[in-house]
Amino acid sequence: MSQEQPKRHANQEPIKYGDVLPVSGDLAQKPVAPEDAAMMQSAESRVLGQTQPGGVASVMQAAAAKNEQAGIVGHQDVTDVTGDRGVTVTETQLPGRRIVTESVGGQVVGQFVEPTPVQCGPTSPVRESALTIGEALEATSYTLGHKPVEQSDAAAIQAAEARATGSNVITPGGLASAAQSAAAFNADCSEEEKIKLRDVLTGATAKLPADKAATRQDAAGVASAEMRNSSDASATPGGVAASVAAAARLNESVTNVM
Repeated sequence: MSQEQPKRHANQEPIKYGDVLPVSGDLAQKPVAPEDAAMMQSAESRVLGQTQPGGVASVMQAAAAKNEQAGIVGHQDVTDVTGDRGVTVTETQLPGRRIVTESVGGQVVGQFVEPTPVQCGPTSPVRESALTIGEALEATSYTLGHKPVEQSDAAAIQAAEARATGSNVITPGGLASAAQSAAAFNADCSEEEKIKLRDVLTGATAKLPADKAATRQDAAGVASAEMRNSSDASATPGGVAASVAAAARLNESVTNVM
């Protein structure tokens, strides 16, 4: 006995990726499909041990279920973009913390930082010191290092450097200077020649003349600079502002625990 497909309700609009996640391009217009959600659930469980409440997989599962109930997608449907590029959950290990990045169809849709114990002796785990702005910039080189440097990135890096050093003067040969040069170069060259974020931000901590623990105020200032210089007035998921914000949240959570 064959199983009937659910009938599509008249005038029922699909829940698209762009409705629930920070994505753009073709993916934003695609309905969230059940197999996509299942892949993200599997990826989250593999890396994090379980599906995160309110996380990316949870959001995708809810949207896919509604699309299936409305007859818009079938239970085994998969979106072509995710079928080609997949869904991923990756982690970057740093001393005392790990950065978890979630992507759908090659686009970063979620990122957060988790503290991890650091063994000081045979049985005494301790927490590392607060995550600094420089370390947050270095984290960006891991999570979004393949992205060509744009003016919004350069503005965010400049704001981050200013907050780390306490000075608005751009240091010659420093991160902000390199980012501004990269953005200007990228504006007039081919895609293959463009300078990437990893080219500027790798080893960021050592390149800063001074550094400090990231705070909520630092995150807000960096986000404001990035959005003011973005063509769509938004911050890049997994970008500079997102990394500083993640560092600030971690620092607050560690302070609250201690």
